[in-house]
Amino acid sequence: MFKALIAALGLAVSVSAVAAPSITDVVFQQQQIAIMAEAHVQGLDWKVGDQNNYSIDMGFIKGTMDMTVRSTGAEGIWMDQNMDLGFAGKQKVETLLDPNTGEVKKMIVNGKEQAPPKQNIEVIDMKEDKITVPAGTFECIHVRIKDKDNNQEINVWMNPSAIPLSGMLKTIQPSQFGNVNVLLKSFKKN
Repeated sequence: MFKALIAALGLAVSVSAVAAPSITDVVFQQQQIAIMAEAHVQGLDWKVGDQNNYSIDMGFIKGTMDMTVRSTGAEGIWMDQNMDLGFAGKQKVETLLDPNTGEVKKMIVNGKEQAPPKQNIEVIDMKEDKITVPAGTFECIHVRIKDKDNNQEINVWMNPSAIPLSGMLKTIQPSQFGNVNVLLKSFKKN
């Protein structure tokens, strides 16, 4: 399984590709890295109602993110992602995913369709680890990833077999506003 994760993390990941990514772009990128890894290893076996709840902390900006599977069907899996970043605003992202590859087939941001962006990443290191987040303590995989376009390092802790919707437990990624820290607060797996 761990060797397959290396291959999956090396795949192109759909994220927002702008010169200075927004907070939501960074969070979406972190989520997509974990989704692609899960899909490559075992396919996305998500159920309607699966849900993850996260805290987002960037120092002076704090917020929440909730991810929920809205529907599954022939066209793919629809996942809703709602972010509330306090004074920095709210954002709703509706994503249609291919359950076999994790590829973003369609993305609607605040009611407007947006082209799924691309990313250029490589795995620097991957190791088994154990992490405690507000949702509990989990065995996991800690992956260090280099964003080649921005020459930045992303750290992802994940456990796709225990946590639905990407298995993301914690991520740390630089942004124009400082490090974006995302922690799993709770989850529901149907």
